Amino acid sequence: MTDPLALARPEILALRPYEHAAWDPRLERLHANESPWRVPGDTSTAGLNRYPEPQPQPLVEALAALYGVAPAQLLVGRGSDEAIDLLTRTFCAAGRDAVLVCPPTFGMYAVAALIQGAGVIKVPLRRDAGFALDLPALRAALSPAVKLVYLCTPNNPTGNELPEADVLAVLEACAGRALVVVDEAYAEFTTHPGYARRLAEFPHLVVLRTLSKAQGLAGARVGSLLASPAIVALLRKIIPPYAIAQPTVEAALQALQPPAQAVARERLATTLAERTRLAAALGLLPTVLRVWPSAANFLLVEFHDAAAALRAIMAAGLIVRDFRGAGLGEVLRITIGSPEQNDRLIRSLA
Repeated sequence: MTDPLALARPEILALRPYEHAAWDPRLERLHANESPWRVPGDTSTAGLNRYPEPQPQPLVEALAALYGVAPAQLLVGRGSDEAIDLLTRTFCAAGRDAVLVCPPTFGMYAVAALIQGAGVIKVPLRRDAGFALDLPALRAALSPAVKLVYLCTPNNPTGNELPEADVLAVLEACAGRALVVVDEAYAEFTTHPGYARRLAEFPHLVVLRTLSKAQGLAGARVGSLLASPAIVALLRKIIPPYAIAQPTVEAALQALQPPAQAVARERLATTLAERTRLAAALGLLPTVLRVWPSAANFLLVEFHDAAAALRAIMAAGLIVRDFRGAGLGEVLRITIGSPEQNDRLIRSLA
């Protein structure tokens, strides 16, 4: 079996999608039960009284250009979370199918599966090898029930980048058996060229990208799913018809213009320099046991007493993520902030 659609739920393949109101921009709209008047204070270009385009073509084309794929290979949604939900509902039947995850990793993979009623098979990363994949265990866990295998690189919350050879080994092991979903939410913070260039080689590969991190649009909720045109077309059948709000469309298009991209590149360079500086400074503190290497915009830091470190950080007016309950020991995940915020963090712990 080489067709990845053969892994999808038959009822989704047979589904007739909702038919939204289509329009001709040359005609005035009296066909979608919209209000003819804008609300006071509406400064959007298209008007918030009008439904947005379901997959806004200008945004799809701009994102496809950013990620180096054809527009037919891209689905835009409300962050990567929506893409994860769509994949789960399309490929996992409740009570029968499962996803495979490699903890510690992003929690939404398992949450989406459990909401769907699908199983969750866990193959933990090897902490003793810098949170590397356990390839033999992963291959052994690929039962017929597994339809989606999630790989996050750089991984959240550990920050490490998975070697490309390991990702390719998983892709080869899953051919004809499961989709491999490579989550590249933090791709901009690495020098790796990304896996979108491998889509033609591996029809069962799906790549997730987002504007939330390096592009600074977390509040706008813009995620992209990159895959074969057949997978994108299938997911378009079940995504809500007006998923992307008009202010989000306009904010994203503005952020993808050359002047805004130049600013984003400058801020990315600052973040990378601050990541190096903050890791070095934290590594010198007597309260810190270890700063794990990071290829993302955060650091996983192990303390002698994480609770005491957390109190000191909060006393400085900052909040970081407590990951002591994830089986990682006395660790906190610290996002790289502005130089001033990072200075304040270091002083609080010193």
